[in-house]
Amino acid sequence: MSIKLGYDLKIEQSQKLVMTPELIQAIQILKFNTQELDSYVQEQLLVNPVLEQASGDAGSGQDSGESGSRDDSFTETASAGRDSASSRKDDDFDWKEYIKDRQYDDISYRQWEDRNGEEKENTYEQYVFSDVTLPEHLVFQLQCATEKKGCRRVGEYIIESLDENGYLTSTVDEIAEATGVPVDKVEEVLDIIHGFDPIGVGAKDLAECLMIQLRYQGQLTELFEKVISEHLEDLANGKFGAIAKELGISPQKVQEMNDVIRSLEPKPGRLFASGADTKYIVPDVIIEKVDDQYVVTVNESSTPRLMVSSYYSKLMKQSEEDDNLSKYLSDRVNSAVWLIKSIEQRKQTIYNVVTAVVRHQKEFLDRGSKYLKTLTLKDIAEELGIHESTVSRSINGKYLQCPRGVFEIKYFFSAGVSGSHGEGISSNSIKEFIKEIVDSEDSKSPYSDQAMVRMLEEKGISISRRTVAKYRDEMNIPSSSRRKRY
Repeated sequence: MSIKLGYDLKIEQSQKLVMTPELIQAIQILKFNTQELDSYVQEQLLVNPVLEQASGDAGSGQDSGESGSRDDSFTETASAGRDSASSRKDDDFDWKEYIKDRQYDDISYRQWEDRNGEEKENTYEQYVFSDVTLPEHLVFQLQCATEKKGCRRVGEYIIESLDENGYLTSTVDEIAEATGVPVDKVEEVLDIIHGFDPIGVGAKDLAECLMIQLRYQGQLTELFEKVISEHLEDLANGKFGAIAKELGISPQKVQEMNDVIRSLEPKPGRLFASGADTKYIVPDVIIEKVDDQYVVTVNESSTPRLMVSSYYSKLMKQSEEDDNLSKYLSDRVNSAVWLIKSIEQRKQTIYNVVTAVVRHQKEFLDRGSKYLKTLTLKDIAEELGIHESTVSRSINGKYLQCPRGVFEIKYFFSAGVSGSHGEGISSNSIKEFIKEIVDSEDSKSPYSDQAMVRMLEEKGISISRRTVAKYRDEMNIPSSSRRKRY
């Protein structure tokens, strides 16, 4: 019995979902926050010579119903990009024909030329400001405190040994060995630094930092020193009765000492610049109330405005006889327009999502945080006819500015419970009710979690005691025993 193996070749047709590089780029751009998008655009400006950043006031002339105004060249280039994307099924967009029809006397296209007749825009980047760091602040005081070179050298070594919170990271013996001076000399200089502003720098731990501050305030007593050195953890946990019993004083006295200690600065160094990059929140969307309606506009200043350089457009027109150059420029122009189209699509998606959020959360905008409703990604996705992942990417790391303040868009998406009338009540709204109850309670007899459950039920909110405790912990509100005042 023999088996014959076939070597026939067969052609089969099948459908597969393929993520093209352009689609991957569009998804990434949608997910980027403002800073990430700006960095990505700067990279593309470096690698794609055809791409150019448009100048002018990006935020002027916004229409309340649109995602913002754009100059003619930007709009036309983006429009051409849409045509290009739709025609890629067969072949690339014919940029030669497009460029032939362009009018190059358009002033908006000549971005590289010197505009002597136009007034230059003043920006914040023109003004240089540098925050003073903790080492700089302390070295300046050290120069004024002593003229001895030996003391300055030891003092500078101590200052360089401080962490960002102002705590000493080296022992006195290590500093003495490194600087070649006696230990008592190091302690003398360290004692001088303890008196520098901010008071408490140079301490080896939290207890010493607090005692230094009390000493320079004239409040350090033997009782304070004993409480800080032996009962600091119990003090943080609110065990006033146990401390009072061991020290033979009243719980009220312990609580008064706790109030004084809590008024001190546990991390004196954090008042100064750490040298790390400062991050600012730039709202992607602005919501304004016009008459009785809330109008959504995309913040144009947070979105890069790009265009195709007219220089390379002219060069492409002149490169008809050079196939390699023509192909290279066509690829670069197609890549540039796809990027412009992706950024435009990102703006439109964010605008659509936030507009839908405003429709759901209008009562929050009118009346405040207690009226925030439950909202899920699925609700918005079904309303807009898009996938949940698209909604997630469009709100990731993005912020909106409204009459109630600046919020991360994710803030408006939260689970919750059903109210007495069947409406959804957001967990953030419940937290606001709990905070309101705690703020209005008698400090000598604070409400327990079970008492707050009953009070919330009176407002039509039915949740368990465990849920109340969970929300209270998330807001850093202590338990009733720790909130009690004697």
